[in-house]
Formats: sequence, C-alpha cells, structure tokens
Amino acid sequence: MKIARPFIVENKPGAGTNIATEVVVRAPADGYTLLQVTSSNAINATLYNNLNFNFIGDMVPVAPIIRVPNVMVVNPSVPANTVPEFIAYAKANPGKINFASTGTGNLTHLAGELFKMMTGVEMVHVPYRGAASAQTDLLSGRVQVMFDSMPALIEQVRAGRLRALAVATATRSEQLPNLPTMNEFVAGYEVSGFGGIGVPKNTPSDIVEKLNSAINSALADHGVKIRIADLGGTVLPGSSADFGKLIADETEKWGKVIRATGIKAE
Repeated sequence: MKIARPFIVENKPGAGTNIATEVVVRAPADGYTLLQVTSSNAINATLYNNLNFNFIGDMVPVAPIIRVPNVMVVNPSVPANTVPEFIAYAKANPGKINFASTGTGNLTHLAGELFKMMTGVEMVHVPYRGAASAQTDLLSGRVQVMFDSMPALIEQVRAGRLRALAVATATRSEQLPNLPTMNEFVAGYEVSGFGGIGVPKNTPSDIVEKLNSAINSALADHGVKIRIADLGGTVLPGSSADFGKLIADETEKWGKVIRATGIKAE
C-alpha cells in the first residue's frame, strides 16, 4: 500500500507575503513545496522595488482555487444608501470622508484608491494594522467607509451595524443577493481577492498537471463548494494557463493604480 507524503502547512508571515514567496521560489522544483498565491503577490510586484525575485518569472501557476469579492460598506451615519448617493455626498464634502484599510498597499487600500480614481471623489486614507482595529473605528464612525472582503464584513452588514452599498464583482453575490454590484454604477470597477497554488519555476510540467488535476477534482466536490461559499467566496476552477492569465491581469491592473497614486510599501 502506498502511503501519501504528509501535507504540512508552514506559515511564513512578514513583508506582505514576500518572505513566504521567496522561500518557495528558492525551494526545490519537485512539486512538494507549494505557495498559496494571493492578490498580494500581484500587488507586491509593483509595490516593492527591491524584491529578490520576479514573481511571474520565478513561479509557475498551478491552479486557481477561490475568488472572494470586496464589499463597499459605510457607517450608518453616512447619509447615503446607494453608491450614487455616496458619490454625491463625497463630492459635496471633499476630503472630509475617511476610508479605512487594513494596511498601506494592500487590497483594501487599493480598492479605495481605484474608487477615487474612477469616480473623482476625494477621501482620506486611514491605514490600520489589521482588520479588527479598522472595523472598530468604522463601527464607531471615526472612519466612514471601507472596501473590505465579503467574509470580513458580512456579519456586520447582516446585523445592520454597517450599511453595504455594493459588491465589487461583475455579478451579484449569493450571500447578499439584493446588494447591487459596483459595476451597475461605476462601469468597469471590479475588486476581488483570489487564491490559488504556485510552485517554483522549472517544476516539471507533468507534476504541474497532476497538481492541477487534483485541485480541480477537489473543487468539483459539493462539500468544498459549500465550504467556500460559507467563506463568502466562489470556487475558481481552471488550468495553469488560466491562473497565469489571472495573475498577469491583476498584476497589470494594480500596477497602474500604484504608479498613478505613488503608493509606497511601509
């Protein structure tokens, strides 16, 4: 009987996922060291000027797994029930609205900057060291708006402690089916986090294909779909090439925002 090699999760926090990424980049290309690829990898390619690796060149995309939408929420004190009402209110009060993020240069920050670019509103960015403190100040009204992930906000929205104005995906969310999409008001606006698996460059193609097949088989399982839906996301099956295109597209998209706004890593 063949005994499978144990699967070990090793957390390597720090530098906005760059430490973990470099560990995998330098690992043997044998299919046994995998990277949890996220939106941060696409963002960091432009955000950091001194990386010791080229993410797209040094990693092989294996398979996408999940996509999680961001949601625009406001403190209930904000006199806006829709995105157009918020835009009108913000333009009437330039620079007086604070938007929270969970840190400079991450997806919650760039989502707000993209909104500013596409709507012409002026808002003050207030970065926090994590979601808990940002959400505390959002609930108290010290900051008025946030563009965070669905799982981070959905319970506060359902409880009425925060008001959701839009989900930032092209289609409406099953978790909040009555919530309009941002694209219905701001054409082309889309912000969602993604997750998938990558391996070091030079990993043999047959290993990449085997891993891709296993991941897609798992994503087809009903229980897995339900669990991912419970997390506020949707399954994202696809080929290695599909995932490579997603990473390249997201890298280009957020690179434009970072260059246009002059955001620097802290």
